[in-house]
Amino acid sequence: MSLENRVMELETRLAFQDDTLSSLSDELVLQQRAIERLQLQLAAMLKRQEEMVGQFETATQEAPPPHY
Repeated sequence: MSLENRVMELETRLAFQDDTLSSLSDELVLQQRAIERLQLQLAAMLKRQEEMVGQFETATQEAPPPHY
């Protein structure tokens, strides 16, 4: 194998690796955005759950009806 062929082979590999790294980087950005959206949704759900628990606690802390 000549030196020129070896250099071309290395350049070809490098080009594929650059493309792969770029694709992986793009995918990582998409996944990070998805994680951030999920974290916001989870925080909103936790807040709603805390509000609902607060509503039920006040109802259960009321005095029992007089017939007890």
